[in-house]
Amino acid sequence: MKKKWYLIFGSIIAVVILYFIVSSFFSNSNEKINKYTTAVVTKRDIGSSVLATGIIKPMVGAEVRVGSRVSGLVKSLHANVGDYVKKGQIIAELEPSELEAKYNQSLASLQNARANYEYARLDFERQKSLFKQNFISQNQLDLAEKTFEINKAQMEQAEANLEFAKVQLEYTKITAPISGIIASVSTQEGETVAASFAAPTFVTIIDLERLEVWAYVDETDIGRINENQKATFTVDTYSDTDFEGIITAIYPKAVIQDNVVNYVATLKITDFEERILRPEMTVTVTIYLDIKENVLAVPNNAVKREQGKTVVNVLDNNGKIIQRNVKTGYSANGYIEILDGIREGEKIIIQ
Repeated sequence: MKKKWYLIFGSIIAVVILYFIVSSFFSNSNEKINKYTTAVVTKRDIGSSVLATGIIKPMVGAEVRVGSRVSGLVKSLHANVGDYVKKGQIIAELEPSELEAKYNQSLASLQNARANYEYARLDFERQKSLFKQNFISQNQLDLAEKTFEINKAQMEQAEANLEFAKVQLEYTKITAPISGIIASVSTQEGETVAASFAAPTFVTIIDLERLEVWAYVDETDIGRINENQKATFTVDTYSDTDFEGIITAIYPKAVIQDNVVNYVATLKITDFEERILRPEMTVTVTIYLDIKENVLAVPNNAVKREQGKTVVNVLDNNGKIIQRNVKTGYSANGYIEILDGIREGEKIIIQ
């Protein structure tokens, strides 16, 4: 009886030991498989690039300070910060009473000058007729001609004065020189503005469709930057969006920041979305030097050199690791082009 219990007890111990041995084997196998990192072979654009920080700025002519060319009292202001205005839209008006009075004076002077001119013209015509009949002397004819010429000049001057008064009167209506967003307002209704030496600023308008990026490129990289190179950039507020641009100019003068020498490279934004980007936003810029588009590429650490051959380890659908010989090409930014040996969509092992 004791023998029987010893036999049962021994069998139980043997089963437990066998269980732990098998579990340990499979656990080690799983750990061996799970320690690999895999990646799917895909097509992508690869190329060398330069990283830089920068800022968004309005283009030349895209930020305009609108002021008054005449002095006067601000009668009404039709713009607030954030308003969108079109070119030619009235944004402010000055009290026109004084300039209207000057315009009316000029108009009256013109009417008087025209009357004098007509009288002098008719008198000159009569004097010419009388001279032909020898009723008057040459001196009298010359005097009539001189009077006619003087009145003609006075009329032309009066016309010019009226045109000037009209222009001055039109200046009481301040219009937007460009389309854009009102960025700031510098005056209010009821204020008196004086335009004696400089035009007082009423509002500042920014055309948000005419922005560019100033990329501050380190002096060690500026020699590789050229016009028409492609670039992408991101801004903090839209961190998941890549905006595209192209290099348009490289400033010859350096910008020194914290004893670091940088050069400004300007980017034209090629995929601009209206009123999304704002001036002074900080950007992170990637300038592409050489690009190979839509090529089969894998991470650099997936490719090995063994016995003089370039190989990658492919994981098939059954979980089996197969070593493949591959032919490689261009390499940049942590990826290498695969010319032959593997196909798109296959899973490779990255050590």
